[in-house]
Amino acid sequence: MLRERELKPVSGGMMLALLTLITVLVPVAFAAAVRADSVWGAIGWALAWLLNFLVMNGLFVVNPNEAKVIQLFGNYVGTVKDPGFKWINPFCTKHKVSQRVRNFETPKLKVNDHVGNPVEIAAVVVWKVVETAEALFEIDNYENFVHVQSEAALRNMATSYPYDAHAEGEMALRSHTAEIAGQLKNEIQDRLTQAGVEVIEARISHLAYAPEIAGAMLRRQQASAIVAARQKIVEGAVGMVEMALDQLAKKNVVTLDDERKAAMVSNLLVVLCSDQHTQPVVNTGTLYQ
Repeated sequence: MLRERELKPVSGGMMLALLTLITVLVPVAFAAAVRADSVWGAIGWALAWLLNFLVMNGLFVVNPNEAKVIQLFGNYVGTVKDPGFKWINPFCTKHKVSQRVRNFETPKLKVNDHVGNPVEIAAVVVWKVVETAEALFEIDNYENFVHVQSEAALRNMATSYPYDAHAEGEMALRSHTAEIAGQLKNEIQDRLTQAGVEVIEARISHLAYAPEIAGAMLRRQQASAIVAARQKIVEGAVGMVEMALDQLAKKNVVTLDDERKAAMVSNLLVVLCSDQHTQPVVNTGTLYQ
């Protein structure tokens, strides 16, 4: 596997000044050779003129957060990362590789979660190239490789966890977003290491049940919410009834036998737990009629 080697080329400004000077002086020397009837001298200066323009092809510019991968006759020479105006052997080929931070969103994938429910899921992946030699020579098309491997990692992660937690403490796609994002980032990074790519962040951007079961799952979630709400209401109502009986007994407001206590508890629970307004019935007789 090729590893990146940083290359320090010659300053382009210095070479440009030298080549400009040669461009100016060579015609003067060529004219002098012609006047002196020196055929070989004229040919030599003409070749020097052509060689000067060939050497100019070695000038190139490196922009910030950009690298130039240098090859000489098919061999990897090194990577130029320092921004600026540079010069290198004109026979070298230069390949531009962006090292800027990039991101993309995967398409919405339809997969089955850990318990077999079909879900739609998508993720946003933020990445950049850190090893230019691996990105350029180990992978045919590193951008396409990043997209394909990210989708594969997302599919694999979605099948490893349920959409909703069915037991306390169970990790689920919907309830543990930070943990899922961390695992997704690590799994994508493991797949992209050979491409010289660093994954900065990976997060789920879309998560929903597939349309064919969305209605049923919505009713299930509503039922769970209603049960949880009813449980809280009953717990609060029982506490209020207990407090009422304790206060009545403590202040000797009225003495109730077990049967009347049961009736009072029943009436209070109906009032407190009912989801509609209750209509009171006033007893105009005695307590036992």
